[in-house]
Amino acid sequence: MGFRVTFLGTGGGRHTTMYQTRSTGGLLIEHDGHFLQVDPGPGSLSQMQRIRYDVTRTESLIISHCHPDHYSDAESVIEGMTRGGWVKRGSVYGSETVIRGKDGLGPGISPYHQSRPEHVSVFKPGDVLDVDGMRVDICRAVHSDPTNVGFRMHTANGIFSYVSDTEYSDDIADQYAGTRVLLLPVTTPKGNRINYHLCTDDAITFVDRVKPELAVFLHLGIVILRRGPEKEARMVENATGVRTIAARDLMTIDVGEELVLGDAPVYGGGWIPDSSP
Repeated sequence: MGFRVTFLGTGGGRHTTMYQTRSTGGLLIEHDGHFLQVDPGPGSLSQMQRIRYDVTRTESLIISHCHPDHYSDAESVIEGMTRGGWVKRGSVYGSETVIRGKDGLGPGISPYHQSRPEHVSVFKPGDVLDVDGMRVDICRAVHSDPTNVGFRMHTANGIFSYVSDTEYSDDIADQYAGTRVLLLPVTTPKGNRINYHLCTDDAITFVDRVKPELAVFLHLGIVILRRGPEKEARMVENATGVRTIAARDLMTIDVGEELVLGDAPVYGGGWIPDSSP
């Protein structure tokens, strides 16, 4: 039994994505021997190459909403999951804009690529998924893609939550009550609130209300990167008493009886996995 997350990217927003100031590759999660990818945006494939992760091991894919920093590498991940499209295998879960398209957004995955996995489904807030034996609760968000959601993943050692892009409200935060590890998309620093996203001021309120064991900044925009996300995270920790860190690309978190943070090994490029044709 185990749960490990590798941050394939900790950046987010238009400018961080455009310039790849940080990778915007999303999350790779290993849970009880299964592999799940969440929001594989630009940088996902390159980061998997760096850590020598064979994308054909991926069994499920979750995409929160149809903005390119959350879905642009998804079709290539699906091709890996389905062995180049030749094996009908795996599951894809996405919001309505990702799978069907709505109000000028999406679909983010072509009909061809949707035909390759064994299972494709659309989720909405309030749904509960069984992702390769792991319960995942779908939570409401307030974002410019109105179908965007957040996630509560039930592990053997507590709840691991990924909030995804949203404005703050008490109702949004209360969905994550009981969370042990809280991933917060803190796009902008203190005093720099923008629509549909969290800033450090919001993070203080969010963390103080939820009181997780660990809070983690990700989806870092260009301004907070210039300001220093580690300094912004310390503001939250000092204000709330909750351990708060800014994630780094390829950082790992193991959720066991204790939380163990580490850096994924980084190898040279050019690696070809044994499963490659």
